[in-house]
Amino acid sequence: MTNLDGRVALVTGAARGIGAEIARTYARAGARVGVLDLKEDLTGETVAGIRDAGGQAVGLGADVADAEQVDRAVRRLTEEFGGLDIVVNNAGVTRDNLLFKMTEDDWDTVVAVHMRGVFLVTRAAQRIMVERRYGRVINISSTSALGNRGQANYSAAKAGIQGFTRTTAIELGPFGITVNAIGPGYVDTEMTRATAERLGVAVDQRLAEVAATLPMRRVGKPADIANAALFLASEDSGFVTGQVLYVDGGRSVR
Repeated sequence: MTNLDGRVALVTGAARGIGAEIARTYARAGARVGVLDLKEDLTGETVAGIRDAGGQAVGLGADVADAEQVDRAVRRLTEEFGGLDIVVNNAGVTRDNLLFKMTEDDWDTVVAVHMRGVFLVTRAAQRIMVERRYGRVINISSTSALGNRGQANYSAAKAGIQGFTRTTAIELGPFGITVNAIGPGYVDTEMTRATAERLGVAVDQRLAEVAATLPMRRVGKPADIANAALFLASEDSGFVTGQVLYVDGGRSVR
């Protein structure tokens, strides 16, 4: 297994779903992990699971769209674990609607969490990484960046993350910092299950419908994304930067 011994990682949106799985995967690989979500008490289950398995983790609460809260969380993590080597910008929300129904609040909320959040967390982390001349930044984009009905806000934000990834890879590369993005396809999480229920579709039916459209004939699991994030956090990925890795069962090549 990839070795992250001695590394300190920060994973945002890590109370559940993909973020929680990435945090657990990093901890199993030997990293000390900051588990960040909107409220610290939301991170308790993920942190406890890591500690029970023999790993090290600390729960952190912050709104990633608030610069002061982000800086405070990063400062607390570095004081707790002595540094910061890996950041996964995973925090996200959806406010899906067709364009003519989409409100300004729907737009602003999604863009703030995804784009402003990625900017603020990366800006805070790079101050430490530049000084240490080492870092791994992994931004969670989506196949929705390629376009998805009812997600003008989410698609725009996820496409923006890809542009941000490429630009910061250019700027931070001379300091030994790689910046990459992962574009998950449809992943079976609490959030996607809630979306199916909101649409009045049985979860199993929705998963089967999506799977039938994919070359791999299955939907994704959080572990599929976590395994990609593990590679991009490792020493083995040191010459990979500015890239978007779609982990989508083949949706992006159809």
